[in-house]
Amino acid sequence: MNPIERHKAMTRIWANDPGWRGVLTSVNHTDIGKRLIVAAFVFFLIGGVLAMLIRAQIATPGSAFAGPEIYNQLFTMHGSIMMFLFAIPMFEGLAIYMLPKMLGARDLAYPRLSAYGWWCYLFGGSMLLLSMVLGLAPDSGWFMYTPLSSKPYSPGINSDFWLLGITFVEVSAIAAAVDITVSILKVRSPGMSLGKMPLFAWYMLVTAVMMLIGFPPLILGSVLLEVERAFGWPFFDAARGGDSLLWQHLFWLFGHPEVYIIFLPAAGAISTIIPVMARTKILGYGWIVGAILALGFLSFGLWVHHMFATGIPHMALAFFSAASTLVAVPTGVQIFAWLGTLWAGRPRMTLPMLYLIGFFVTFVMGGLTGVMVAVVPFDWQAHDTAFVTAHLHYVLMGGFVFPMLAATYYWLPQFTGRMGSPALGRLAFWIIFIGFHLTFLMMHFVGLLGMPRRIETYSADMGWTVWNLISSVGGFILAFGFGLFTIDVAMQILDGRRARRNPWGATTLEWAMPTPVAAYNFAAIPRVDDRDPLEKDPMLGARIARGEGYVAVPRNGWRETMAVDTTTGAPDHVILLPANTSLPIWTAAVTGLFFTGILIGQYWIAPLAAIGVAYMGWKWAWALGSREDVGPVDIGCGERAPLHVETDEGPGWWGSVFLMSADGTFFASMLFGYAFLWTIAPNWPPPQLVSGNALALALGLGGAALAAVMARRLASRPMNSGAALVLSAAGLGTLGLAFAWTLVFAAPDPRSHAYAGIVGVMAGYALVHVAIAALMLAFVAARRRAGYVSQARRVEPRVAMLWTMYAAATGVVLLAAIHLPGMGA
Repeated sequence: MNPIERHKAMTRIWANDPGWRGVLTSVNHTDIGKRLIVAAFVFFLIGGVLAMLIRAQIATPGSAFAGPEIYNQLFTMHGSIMMFLFAIPMFEGLAIYMLPKMLGARDLAYPRLSAYGWWCYLFGGSMLLLSMVLGLAPDSGWFMYTPLSSKPYSPGINSDFWLLGITFVEVSAIAAAVDITVSILKVRSPGMSLGKMPLFAWYMLVTAVMMLIGFPPLILGSVLLEVERAFGWPFFDAARGGDSLLWQHLFWLFGHPEVYIIFLPAAGAISTIIPVMARTKILGYGWIVGAILALGFLSFGLWVHHMFATGIPHMALAFFSAASTLVAVPTGVQIFAWLGTLWAGRPRMTLPMLYLIGFFVTFVMGGLTGVMVAVVPFDWQAHDTAFVTAHLHYVLMGGFVFPMLAATYYWLPQFTGRMGSPALGRLAFWIIFIGFHLTFLMMHFVGLLGMPRRIETYSADMGWTVWNLISSVGGFILAFGFGLFTIDVAMQILDGRRARRNPWGATTLEWAMPTPVAAYNFAAIPRVDDRDPLEKDPMLGARIARGEGYVAVPRNGWRETMAVDTTTGAPDHVILLPANTSLPIWTAAVTGLFFTGILIGQYWIAPLAAIGVAYMGWKWAWALGSREDVGPVDIGCGERAPLHVETDEGPGWWGSVFLMSADGTFFASMLFGYAFLWTIAPNWPPPQLVSGNALALALGLGGAALAAVMARRLASRPMNSGAALVLSAAGLGTLGLAFAWTLVFAAPDPRSHAYAGIVGVMAGYALVHVAIAALMLAFVAARRRAGYVSQARRVEPRVAMLWTMYAAATGVVLLAAIHLPGMGA
């Protein structure tokens, strides 16, 4: 088969349907990545317009441009859009688009999941924009601090738009994180061990794991606050045993790691671009990987950094202040590695390099002020002033926006196959750079003069007028610069000159393919034995086109890509990826119906929508699998490997493991909230405890043990364990009955006290997971009858085992947490 015939055959398998049907049904990572990037940039422009309105209001004292209510909506929506609808989706889009191309794969591990995430993001973001159109935009700050966001002080549905819309968007983020994590660990070119991965993949791997750990606390906080607002369960009401500081803990358990979640992908782009622009290899690959891991770990020990002024104990102040300072060390390792690479090489002052110079200047300044606010006495003085706002923008603009602008110009030829003229791009850079520093450097000064953040007006005799006027002028200059950038990129896409392949002389795999890329990425999956494959083999692209590699022969209409051993990169199995489908958009729409029903107060819609999501999930999973054992298939290069459906640890198993890690973080956050309220909140102990019942506890423990043991037996012998399946389901039923009895007969009214409310949430969590595990067991039973399960094809029973054991383990812990205090009272 010659390259042309191979291209035509591959295109027939991988191409989208024509017209709008193709748009709605595409699951290709290239399409999804581009959509996320474009949509995130549109949200960035919207957030920028809101910022200009904010600057117009506070440019002069006593301005009547916007009243207090509108101003509150402006700064709330500006922060929410920039943090949740721009920064995170932007790097998700870049990762979804770029990772398979850098790792030598034809797509991500879960194409339909990435498409589902895209539609959830679009629908959730649209929900927030709709709130602005209706004049009901959130107005309690992008951080939604209680009690300001609680029902007594925010009686409308403004806060509900935020809680439900942002949670909807975070469903998208969790989906992307699972997809990215599994894809990096498993879906790589054969031979690409962890030590040979491009640094961008390392950055994205740590980022995705941080998302799985960092996002669930905010999701929990949003659930608790929405339940309080909707049903009166008093998690944050001090009069009934709640504590508003619980919200701050849950929010900043997410919020401070998010700063590094945003920075690390940008740093991955920097580590990719700098060695290319310097015409040398990156300095200190191993040190950078170590710094990435250290930064990811340390970022979760800093959340109280934002709560120094809340009256926490001095020992905690000292610990978190030291941790906040310590995090500068791994950041410094990366900065010096980049500077060392530039020093060792022969840098070219291209447009991407110019934006990276802007990054160095801006981010280092933001890092220095970060060390300042890490010192408790200084933070007490600067807390909630414009100084902190300025610091945040120096870190986020310097650490994310400037690198993303560099990445845009660096990878745009890979996206479009075109190059632009650098003149307009250079002009845009200088206007952005000058406008940014004019805006936010002045905010440092006015903050030191005592100007609080988030105020809509001020008196002329405060001495802030000149600084605010200069800052506002700088803001409009900055906006003009971004307008020029947008025009320049549009001109390059529409009318740029055709670029040769690999115009920068890069050494990573994404440049080994024609541009724009084909729907299938690689005609053959190459073997990679070096961190810089194009440097080792400049003709690699031609060899790939000739079919020299793995799974190069189209067959059976399969969308094939390789899965490898996690650490060594040895070929493991062949993944058969799903074709284009409308399931993701319909599943996202039903998910949106769940959130919409709660938003409009029609709570009966939510359980119906949940059943609809379960039905769509059933259809989703039913479309996969095989009714016969195929055995190892030829993968090229003289090797054979099994299909993923005939392995014990296929994509479904890996995805469940990482999704459960996020679920486990949600569970741990819930226990943290329970312990926090019990030990810190006012009006504890509660007036009435759950009447601990030894029989209910024993039945629940017995049911959990039975479910777990029988699920394990089912997974090991799926064709000879019909009784194990029934007994596992019976054990789950017994566990569920123990929780249902507790809720109905033993628990106090959840509106009476925060204790009763958190007991209700814990029991609800357990019942939901019992239902999920039971549904999976029912699915396995149906698949056995339909012939999709055999001793070789047992990955589905193994996935059901994971979720059954998780439901059993968490159920035991929650039963003990609920019943033991009452039994010991």
